[in-house]
Amino acid sequence: MTYIILAPMQGYADFIMRQSLTEIGGFDEVVSEFVRITHTVHSLKTWVKKVPELLNEAKTLSGVPCTVQLLGSNAENMAENACVAVLAGAKKIDLNFGCPAPTVNKHSGGAALLDSPNQIYRIVSTIKNRLPENIVLTAKMRLGLSDTSKTIDCANAIKDGGAMSLTVHARTKDEQYNPPAHWEWFAIIQAAVKIPLIANGDIFSPDDYQRLLKICTPDGIMLGRGVLRNPFLALQIKGLIDDIENTQIITVLNRFITLCQEKQLSETYTAARLKQWLNLLQQAYPPFALLLNQIKKEKEIENIKKALSSFQAA
Repeated sequence: MTYIILAPMQGYADFIMRQSLTEIGGFDEVVSEFVRITHTVHSLKTWVKKVPELLNEAKTLSGVPCTVQLLGSNAENMAENACVAVLAGAKKIDLNFGCPAPTVNKHSGGAALLDSPNQIYRIVSTIKNRLPENIVLTAKMRLGLSDTSKTIDCANAIKDGGAMSLTVHARTKDEQYNPPAHWEWFAIIQAAVKIPLIANGDIFSPDDYQRLLKICTPDGIMLGRGVLRNPFLALQIKGLIDDIENTQIITVLNRFITLCQEKQLSETYTAARLKQWLNLLQQAYPPFALLLNQIKKEKEIENIKKALSSFQAA
């Protein structure tokens, strides 16, 4: 059965979202939002705060393994932080060579490193050599900055540095999230770099996944924005569920609110995140545009829950 990973979507896939989606099912692994590494070494307390799953044997409360993702450019400091993350409970470390955000790239982090395969190799190999042998090291990359001239060099740098698998988001940095993702590159990279490959980019439906399989056979897939539009996508790709009713989506949203309340998150935060999610959900389920419009200016959670209840009953 297809191995499916939840993508480390910065600003979307926080602890609450990771728990919400893994409760629904279909995921074999989640990756944390990236933990940025600059000039300091994070404390054990900080690691647990950034990745709460570390308090649960590096798993979501649903029992799905959570990989800790690091982003940075200083090999030694990243290695030191990775070791502290392991002390905090991390079982698997992933390295981010794909984030296209300007605030990250201007400090030589994320996708900015794709212009320097040698530096990527130094980072991966330094961390690999410092980690305990039982800790798995993986990496995620894009195809390049503005072109694909160094794609294979970067993939080989990751493999030669000691990573056990490679996730590829099939776009360049400059392409951001604009369609299409260049799936043909998955097969090219697989042929050149002999480590397991996880395919990422523009998988929004089971049909998309079937089209992908006609191009290549990845060792797994990573779902990002697609699963925020359709929380049941992983289950659908695995053939475990068919059509989704609006009432099922409402149940998921109510559970999201409950999880926020259990963690004593503010009503402001909870309302904002719920609206953010609805903004994506409406793309796959147009009726939810009406619900979003109804609660757009609402900040009190009880009123939002009433709106959810009324929408479900309609």
